[in-house]
Order: sequence, then structure tokens, then C-alpha cells
Amino acid sequence: MIYDVMIIGGGASGLACAARLNRSSKNLKVCLVDAGDRLGKKLAATGNGQGNISNLDMTAEHYHGGNTALVEKIACADPYGGAQLFGCLFFADERGRIYPAGKQASALVDDLINSVYTPPTSIFTGVKVEKIYKTVNGFEVSLNGDKVIAEYAVLCVGGKAQKQFKTDGSGYALATSFGHTVTKLYPSLVQLKTETTHIKTLKGIRADCKVSAFCGNKLLKTVRGDVIFTDYGVSGNAVFSVSSYIADKQGATLSLEFLPDFAAEEIARSVSARKSVGWEKSELLSGTLHNQIGRAIIKRAGSDAPSVITATLKNFTLPVLGTLGFDYAQVTKGGISMNEVSDELESKLVKNLFFAGEILDVDGDCGGYNLQWAFTSGASVADAILKRIRDDTKA
Repeated sequence: MIYDVMIIGGGASGLACAARLNRSSKNLKVCLVDAGDRLGKKLAATGNGQGNISNLDMTAEHYHGGNTALVEKIACADPYGGAQLFGCLFFADERGRIYPAGKQASALVDDLINSVYTPPTSIFTGVKVEKIYKTVNGFEVSLNGDKVIAEYAVLCVGGKAQKQFKTDGSGYALATSFGHTVTKLYPSLVQLKTETTHIKTLKGIRADCKVSAFCGNKLLKTVRGDVIFTDYGVSGNAVFSVSSYIADKQGATLSLEFLPDFAAEEIARSVSARKSVGWEKSELLSGTLHNQIGRAIIKRAGSDAPSVITATLKNFTLPVLGTLGFDYAQVTKGGISMNEVSDELESKLVKNLFFAGEILDVDGDCGGYNLQWAFTSGASVADAILKRIRDDTKA
């Protein structure tokens, strides 16, 4: 079987690439291969199933890894750049997160699948590509015992996070077989293991906090959002957000600021007033915070002095011991070196070999940044291939 373009990986970036190719050229023969039994399964789960695909605050500061200048050019030019792949309406919530109006990620998957399940595109699911070869005829793989050849190959196999979606890191071998290098890999957008001495009584409790991540004395990131206390440490959207800044760091510390909307002086006056009328020390924060959190703060403060209690409340530190690992991470930090790809995301080592999405050394903050990169990088690769085909035809 001979195709023009072979896309390996049917996640967000692979679907975006195939959809753009199909909509731009009805005569192009595209082959899309995925190891899972259904395309886009990880995309269907994004944003708690609601489909947070981008963010109004779309700047390079929200991305990590190599060549963020190129990431800015591809992903940050338009926060609705990825949304242009779909026919539905989108909106931004109060935090700038962009969702489909129906808030259903699975509907986005259906939209993309409908775009690619049209002749002459061929879809292969439940097929894991173990090896890919470059021959005089193009790129060659074996699918269910059949030889498949294509002039162009696009690797969209994802990273190492969430192996239940068939992204266990083995896809990197397809790139390294051509001489590409993989940077060190870390789980990102993930729960954090911390020292638990001071939070043992807080399991399952959720709090609105301002969370600051430090490495030594250097502030890495501050995010406000939910913190959920667990038996291993902390979870919640604020924790996921700061995890991308400390995943590759040793000796990091979290500082939780409870009651971020209240000044320290106001809190101290409340504690002082209660103390003056004889409240029990352990209950001085009762009603001001969840009772268990209040008691944990006062116990850690080791004092009934309003200033000490308030200082502990505003700077409740937790040394970070690690993460919950790749099985729980939303994305992978690290990947194929961006130094080895062109501005079109083509391999500098092998002509007509392209990359898109999480396989590359690019990861974004929590809030739609990773899907924006997946969609726009996949579409960008499709545009580069289409341009090359048009140029070759003219020549």
C-alpha cells in the first residue's frame, strides 16, 4: 500500500495533522495509525472531559523545553488557532480557559474523526508501529503484515505520560532509530509527594490557596487554585500548575498561603479577638478555615500568638519529595530535542520526517496550553507538507 503521508499516532496532534491535510487536499492519500482501539482517547478525557483546548493568555512564558521562540510562533499567534480545526463554537471562562460551548471533549474527538474517516484516508487502530524504515521509495512500516510506504512520515506518538492511552514512552524509539536524541524525561502536570508530618489529618480536604514553588531561595512560580491534601502529599489544579516548574528540580519546596484574599493584619485581629474572650487555642481559626486545617496550622505554629499563627497560615511550607510519576501525569516534560528540527518541525537529520505534539521537548502549563501546542503543531506540519507537495508539483 502506498500513501502520500503516513501519520503515526492518533492523538490530538495526529488527528489535527490528518484533518488539516484532508480538508486542504481531497486527493491526498493519508494513512493514520494508532496503537489504541479508538482515536483521540486521551483528548476525550482532557479538562475533566470538558475539553479545555487553549487559553486567552497564550504566551511563550507558559511553555517549557527547547526553542520556545518557535513554540511562540506556532502556538501563541492565536489562542483560537487550535479551535479553527473544529466547526463548533468556543468560549473562554473567567480564568481565560477556552472550551467548546458544549463543554464536551468527546464531541471534539468525534469532529476530528469525522474529518479523517473519509476516503482516500486509511485508518489503522490497535496497531503499534515497532519500527519504521527510510528506503528509496519513502518511509516503510509493516501494518498487520502488510508493507505500507509513504513519501512523508509524521511522528505524533505522544510522550511517556498516562500509559493507559498507549503512551508509555516506547514511541521515542521510532525517532532515535533515525539518530534523534531524547532529552531527560519527567512527569509534569502531576500530583506531588511532600513531607506529610503537618498534613496527616487533612486527607481529602480541599482548600483555595496561593501556591508558590521554590528551589532554594528562588521563586519559580506562584499559582492560585485548589489544593487537595492526600496521604502522599498534595493534588489539585494549583499543584498541577506548579509541578511543571519543579518536575526537573531537586530540593523544591511549596509554600501554601491560605486565605489569600485576606490581609495578615485582618486575620491576626480575628485570632486576637477570639483569644481575648477565652477561645480554646485549637479553635482560634474555627470558621475562618476548615476546622481541621485551622487546627493543623495552630499545631504547627506551636503558639497561640496571633502573629505566629498568621505567619504560619500565610506561609505553610511543604518540602517536595517527588511526584506520583508518569502513570498519573497529564503530560511529559522533555522529548525529542528541538535543536534537531527545523522551523517546520521537520527532522534536520532525515528529509520528509516530521514531528508534532508531545513527542517533542515542549510542555505547557495547566490550562489548555498542551492541547494548543498539539493542535497547532499538527496543523503546522500539515501546512508544511502541503506547501512542499505544491512546490514539487509546480517544479
